[in-house]
This record gives sequence, C-alpha cells and structure tokens, in this order.
Amino acid sequence: MTDALPPPGCPAAEPAEDSYFRKGCNPLAETGRSKLQNQRAVLNQQILKAVRLRAGAENLLRATNNNKVREQVLLELSFVNSDLQILKEELEGLNISVEVYQNTEETFSIPLVPLGLKETKEVDFTVPLKDFILEHYSEDSSEYEDEIADLMDLRQACRTPSRDEAGTEMLISYFLQLGHVENRFFPPTRHMGILFTWYDSFTGVPVCQQNLLLEKASILFNIGALYTQIGTRCNRQTKTGLENAVDAFQRAAGVLSYLKETFTHTPSYDMSPAMLNVLVKMMLAQARECVFEQISLPGIRNEFFTLVKMTQEVAKVGEVYMLVNSAMNQEPVKENIPYSWSKLAQIKSDHYKALAHYFIATILCDHELQSSDDEDQQEKALSQLYDYVPEGVMVLTILKDKVQRKQLGKAHLRKAIVYHEEALRVCSLCKKLRNIDVLQEVLTAAHKRSLLKYAQQDKEDDFLSLIQAPDILPKTEHKVEMVAPQFSKVKVKDFFHRLGPLSVFSAKQRWTAPRTIHFCCEAGELGFSLKGGSPVQTYCLDPVCSAALMGLKEGDYIVSVGGVDCKWLGVNEVLEKFKSMGEQPIEIEVISCQDTAASMHSKSATYSVGMQKTYSLICLAMEEDKIDQTKKAPPKLPFLSWGTKNRQKAASTLCLPSAVAGSSQIKKKLSPFTLLSTESSLY
Repeated sequence: MTDALPPPGCPAAEPAEDSYFRKGCNPLAETGRSKLQNQRAVLNQQILKAVRLRAGAENLLRATNNNKVREQVLLELSFVNSDLQILKEELEGLNISVEVYQNTEETFSIPLVPLGLKETKEVDFTVPLKDFILEHYSEDSSEYEDEIADLMDLRQACRTPSRDEAGTEMLISYFLQLGHVENRFFPPTRHMGILFTWYDSFTGVPVCQQNLLLEKASILFNIGALYTQIGTRCNRQTKTGLENAVDAFQRAAGVLSYLKETFTHTPSYDMSPAMLNVLVKMMLAQARECVFEQISLPGIRNEFFTLVKMTQEVAKVGEVYMLVNSAMNQEPVKENIPYSWSKLAQIKSDHYKALAHYFIATILCDHELQSSDDEDQQEKALSQLYDYVPEGVMVLTILKDKVQRKQLGKAHLRKAIVYHEEALRVCSLCKKLRNIDVLQEVLTAAHKRSLLKYAQQDKEDDFLSLIQAPDILPKTEHKVEMVAPQFSKVKVKDFFHRLGPLSVFSAKQRWTAPRTIHFCCEAGELGFSLKGGSPVQTYCLDPVCSAALMGLKEGDYIVSVGGVDCKWLGVNEVLEKFKSMGEQPIEIEVISCQDTAASMHSKSATYSVGMQKTYSLICLAMEEDKIDQTKKAPPKLPFLSWGTKNRQKAASTLCLPSAVAGSSQIKKKLSPFTLLSTESSLY
C-alpha cells in the first residue's frame, strides 16, 4: 500500500511497472521552502477568516436600513479592509523570497520567475468511495481499503513533490489516476459529497467544490508550476543547465496552455484563461532569455558578424519581454498579476534593448571597413539590423565614413544608456525588486559598461551629432516553442483495476447485483454462446437449457466462474474454464445492465471574468475542517461544469470581495516576484 518508486540510483523493492512513486519531500524538513510555506499556509487561513468577516459585514450592510447600524458596519468594514491589505502585503513579501527557488551556485544573472504550487487541504475518499462501491458495484467495499489508501497516499505526496523529474512524474501519475477515479466513481448525474479545497496561488483565497474537475485543473497547474521551479533551479552557468532550463520553461508553457484549452473556464484567478495566457507568454520569454544566455555562455567575440547576430538575438529577448509586460497590463489580468512581475518584465525589456544598442554601437565604434573585408556582406548584415535608417543616411556610407560611423555608434550608446537608466529607475521604484541584490548588480554593471564605452569616444563633435539611433529589428535563429505535455510516457495502473474493465464497469452504467447461477452441461453443450471482450457476454441463449431455467438471461455478463473472478478474461479463457469442469455442476455469477446513464458532456469548465464583489457563498458555508459526508449535495451548479449551456449560471463569484458602495476601497495588487509552493505541509 505504501510502496514507492525510489529516485534514480536507489534500489527498488519491486519492479518499477508495479509500483508508484508516492513519497513527496519530507514535510518536516527544516528547509527554506518549508519555512516559507508554513508561513504562507498561516496567512492563507488568516485571509480566509478576514474574507468571511468582510462578506458577513457586507451582507449585514445590505440587509439593514438603520443608519446607526450602517455607520458601525462601515467602520468595521474599514478595519477588515485594512487587515486584508496588511495580510496581502505579507503574502507578497513571502512570494518575493526568490532565494529558495534560484540555483544555489553563485551567479551573475537576472533571477527568473517561478510559479508557486497551489495549496490544498486533505481529502478523505474513504467513506464516499466505499459507499459507492457497495451501492453501485455491489461488491464488498472493505476489500478495497488498500486501493483507497493508495489513492489518498498519492494525493498527499502530491502536496510536496520533489523538485525534479520524479516530482513531475508523480503529479502526472496522480492526474492520470484521477481520470480513472472520475470514470469509476463520479457519475455525471450527482455529486459524490467529496469537497475539494484549493487556494488561489496569487491571493490565497480558497475555492471549494464537490467537483473532480477542480482537482484535475489544480494538479495540471501544479505540474506547470513545478516545471518553472525546475527551470529556475538549473545552473545557468553551464551549457547543460541552460538546456535543461529552456526545456523546463517550454514544458511549463505547454502544460499551462493545455490547461487553458482543456478547462476553458475555471473558478480561481490563477487558472483563468487570461491569466494562463500571460503565464504562458512569461514562460516562453524566460525560455528565450535562457537561449540567449546559452548562446553567449562561451563569450561574445568582438567580431563584426558575431556582434550582428548577438544584436538581433538580444533584441528579440527585449521584444518578447515587452509583449509580456504589455499583456500583464491588460484587463482583467492587470488587477491580479503581481506588481513586481510586471515591473520585472519591463526592466528586462529595457535591459536587453540596451544590450542590443550597446552591441551595435560596438560594431560601429570598433570596426572599420578594411580592404580585405567583404563590403557587400557587411552592408547586407548591417542593413538587416534596421527596419529603417535615418533620412539621408546610407549603410554603405556609414561603413566607409569614419565620422558618420562614430556618430551613429554614439547615438546607439546614448540610447543604450537611456534604456539602462530607465531599467534602474523602475527597479528602484519597486520595493520588492530593489531588495534583490543580484538584479541591482547586473543592471548597474551593464549601465557602467555603456557609460565607459561612451566616455572612450571622441567628444569634439557632440554638439553636431543630431542623428537619432534607429530601432533594431529583432531576429532569431533559435526556435522557442511550447512542449505539449506527454502524459503517455507516464504509465499508471488503475488502482481499482479489480472492479473490472473501465469500458464496462464505470459510474455511468448501472448493474444489477451479481446473481449466482448453478447449471450443468447437457451432452457437452452449455446452452448459450459467449461474445465480446472482457467481461464476456451471453447470447443465443437456449430458453430451455439448464442455465436459462436457473435464471440466466440473454446479454448477461459473466463476472466469475467457480468462484474465480473473470471480469478480465476473454471468450476463449472462459470457455477453457467451462471445459475444465467437465460434467460437474457449474457455478457462475452474472450481472445484467439496468440502464445506461447519459453520456459525459464535452469538456468545458466554467469561469466568469467578471468575478467581482462577493466571495463564494459555498466556501463560506463550509466548515473549515469537517464535512458532513452523509449530507446530500445541494442542487447547485459547480464552478467547474461540463458543457456550455450552463456557463452563465455556473459563473464563479469567487474573489476577494470589494467594499460596498460608499465605503473606501484600497486597491493594491499582490506583487510576488516568485510564488511559493502552496502545499499546506512543510517541506
């Protein structure tokens, strides 16, 4: 029940195909991530308490007409709003703690942004699944306690996955296992009474649903988030480390894109289509940044064509970060994206644009056209750097004329200095970013390098230099694309395999209780034929044969022969069992199909971009740590629902509620530079 697949290098107790990696990180380990996560879990609970108080005060304010009561409630709301603001700032401070996510080696690179894992509460599957096995499958549910325990062990381990390939495989295995569980135990016509609670990774506000789709979507988000943490953890001072980082960010983008396309509307801000679109762009931008670092890792030679290539490559990095910053400042993402993320994207855009202008300035200032140089090739290469050139300026003339070349080079240096100064200014205005020492060091060093280069140039013609440096045309020879999740590479075995083939024994098909049939072969004839795969089905039943007289019906499925389970046996194997009994009485168990439930709806979750004003009443109504398992689910549409007809009704109302009209509202974005892992256990 608790067997685990050890990490590479550790001996396995049994073959890998028959075991599952169910152990996450040590939840009691006193690591940097565990301490931060513990503080984050406490803040999540405090935010939930404050949100509940706020929702109650808003309800009272709407319900009363007494002016004195209204004044008192408005005063209370102002205190609650202030408390929420403080809690959000504390959460932001934890999320900006990038040191625990970055590589431990000393590095001189701008930090990358990882996503934090969504945090969840424990879920007890025992009672609902055992009841369903007894009711729906008419089997002794006590025989499936180990399987249920395995499922719960796997889920618990997924709250603290190791930050490596084994961790991602474990999350994927649980995601695939949820597909089996959904088909086995979650009929489309009713809820199972299992409440799933997941915390928004940006706000800390919980979402509660009796819908397995929330669980599946959240696990997908965590798979993508774990890939981002693997990417930021890679050693960016080595070629292998940068290759692994690029691969990790491309995989993260692929998983998040798959989540956006598969679960088109989700009940929390961090998984909304608009937010996921921005996150995908950000991960691809970071992959592009790592590609540039990979190209420049051996060093950048001060050679004409090498600098031309590097100019366009680094200009491409600046362009993609500019697009990321633009996307982060669009509604509805603008109100929820961490403020420091937006500013960091702007800083990186300015920084890499400045590097592009510095490189082209180096070309113009340090390289003169020699008689041995290929004039046409240099003219073509330089002209490809510009979308346009200043009026009256010819590229070939610039190459041949030392004065014009110096003037244009100095113009590029001035533009590089302007971009560097803007990056430093934006960094100084963001409290969270200016506390990151390595970021300040990289920006300052690049700025000083451009200033030094400018100081080395002749200055007697500065007052005559009216030429403006044209923009650089970005171009790259290295593709950065999303890598779609490859779930098929992770092999999982259905925990509830003993229930029978999933195509037959599923939650959407109803069966009679197993009936025992005793019969004898007459003259070596069974009196019926068998067809189908597993399990086999009776047909061409002779109505006067011994089996028919004992209650066998046309179309019955045979689930056991002689007390031996045969749900997974084919026609030939079942016939062999019959033949082995000879003339002895035969005992079989059969089931009959009662009806077929409606087919599953098309995959489409529900989410409303206009999630304003109120906090989820479902979440407020639920007790924090206990749920009445026997209580029937209310006939309310879930936030995540299949199909498109009910999207309006199923729109989520989950968010931090705004203050009611007439009361002051403090608007401040959560601004984590990097989100922490949000498992509620320490690790």
